[in-house]
Amino acid sequence: MKLKSSIAELIFLFPILPFLFSSVIADLNSDKQALLDFAANVFHTQKLNWNGSTPVCSSWIGITCNLNHTSVIDIHLPAIGLFGSIPNNTIGKLDALRVLSLHSNFLNGTLPSDVLSIPSLKYLYLQNNNFSGAIPASLSPNLIVLELSFNSLSGIIPTIISNLTRLVELSLQNNSISGPIPNLSLTGPKLLNLSYNNLNGSIPYSLQKYPHSSFLGNSLLCGEPLNHCSKISSSSSPSPSPIYLPAASPVIMENRHTKKLFGLGSIIALAIGGAAVFFLLVIMGIMCCFKRTSKRSSGMLKGKSGASSDEKTDTKSISFGSGVQAATKNKLFFFEGCNYNFDLEDLLRASAEVLGKGSYGTTYKAVLDEETTVVVKRLKEVVLGKKEFEQHMEVVERVGKHPNVLPPKAYYYSRDEKLLVYNYMPAGSLFAHLHGSRDAGRIPLDWNSRLKIALGIARAIAHIHSEGGVKCIHGNIKSTNVLLTEELEACISDVGLTPLMNFPVATSMSRRATGYRAPEAIDMRKMSDKSDVYSFGVLLLEMLTGKTTLQNAGHYDDVVVDLPRWVKSVVREEWTAEVFDLELLKQQGIEEEMVQMLQIALACVAKLPESRPKMDDVVRMLEEFRQSDTKTRPSSESELDTP
Repeated sequence: MKLKSSIAELIFLFPILPFLFSSVIADLNSDKQALLDFAANVFHTQKLNWNGSTPVCSSWIGITCNLNHTSVIDIHLPAIGLFGSIPNNTIGKLDALRVLSLHSNFLNGTLPSDVLSIPSLKYLYLQNNNFSGAIPASLSPNLIVLELSFNSLSGIIPTIISNLTRLVELSLQNNSISGPIPNLSLTGPKLLNLSYNNLNGSIPYSLQKYPHSSFLGNSLLCGEPLNHCSKISSSSSPSPSPIYLPAASPVIMENRHTKKLFGLGSIIALAIGGAAVFFLLVIMGIMCCFKRTSKRSSGMLKGKSGASSDEKTDTKSISFGSGVQAATKNKLFFFEGCNYNFDLEDLLRASAEVLGKGSYGTTYKAVLDEETTVVVKRLKEVVLGKKEFEQHMEVVERVGKHPNVLPPKAYYYSRDEKLLVYNYMPAGSLFAHLHGSRDAGRIPLDWNSRLKIALGIARAIAHIHSEGGVKCIHGNIKSTNVLLTEELEACISDVGLTPLMNFPVATSMSRRATGYRAPEAIDMRKMSDKSDVYSFGVLLLEMLTGKTTLQNAGHYDDVVVDLPRWVKSVVREEWTAEVFDLELLKQQGIEEEMVQMLQIALACVAKLPESRPKMDDVVRMLEEFRQSDTKTRPSSESELDTP
């Protein structure tokens, strides 16, 4: 009887099975088409193997399906160079989606409301992108992780977040979100970070259990665990409501009180005392200057006015020998393979021209005779002793054995003087070729030349990171430190100087160098190979845009330009063509190549160090990019002949 009943059930279900099977196929085909539409409308630097003829669930990169292979449930595409906004009716049509991870890309536009409201969505990772606008008011009630940090979001925190009872992690730091913090549920997320926004008001009682770091960077926010709030009520309102502001610190209150204690007599006494101190300092300064001048009366170099590099330079005569002891004056150490035939005395007698004053010292062009011209860098703030200095020079010599690295040819060390001697590069720096005056005969660099230079720089940095050991980073990559040969081959200078210096990172540096520094190098004084990658990314942006990291502000000091932020803001508004150098836009057929190079640059200037590629990977991308481009791109001569 049981067998007969089972057979009867199968006979009953048999006509329905084709309809069930076709429904399953239709659901998966719908998900496949939605993903293909997404890939077609979002530019990506890394190729996706998404193809309509291959199975979604078993072969597509970043895609996971459910056990029955009927629906897409997970998308994992972090840091693959996605560029653009997420179109409507693409990912939002995946009604079984549980995990969406698109962090560390270049996605922009507003947050896709149809995606955030998918009922099945549990884990959302969109941090480190360029999303703007407000957080949508409709969110999936099943969200467990909501990661939207390091974007450009604005507006308020929607109150619907208070209803997300399953929420475990809420990360909204480093945006521009304003308004008060809603009173989240008593259970609340286990991980909460609202730091570095524009939030105001008092922190709700239910959130005061979180650490101080969860609320930092919100100047108008108060309450535990931050400063206490002071209540101010408006008397002009018929029904005044209390306003909470951060309470004044005891120091400020004390200063307000002590201001009343100063009378006219105290002010006059302070003025007289200040004037006396001022005149005393002036006299001491004059005496110090007189002593320095007398010490420099012997061994002086004739100074000429030279081209300025990073700082404005003077035209005073410079002496390399002010701290050189007579017994050791001829001890100039030459590296292996150097064919120079002069000693320190010859160098001191040479006519000199100040080329620039940078982060690590002053650089001079020294002409010894008609056939010998060298560059001398006079180091400042060197912290190493003689033995350690000599050992480090051995590392610098090893790292310098690369065609795209400019190594020192000789060095001098004494207690008070440290000099490095380099070959003179008459073609000048990359900065001069990009931004120099056209009146001086400068010919703009074409696209082929910029590609060649970029690849040479990348290879040099990758070599430094691999050959110099863990502690060998460059630390001062900028266009003035990239020198060019007559054939426009790039050579990086100042290699190996960062470990010698006795100043913290991001201090005692030129203003121009600040524009190339990674955020962690400026804010946390931490430098690594990834901070070199960031500096290289800024250098690529400089070559693409034709803009410098320092702009003249008229009568005021020069202003450091955050080039990555400016580029991202223009790209976010979908004005990508406005980014590129006008000299490049005159060439034909290179627009797609410039966009691809822009993607590599933006990947290098990611905010988080771990999101940036390694220099070896950057070299590989540039090599593949250049090989594929040179097969289809016309020669530079034909491009320049185009009217």
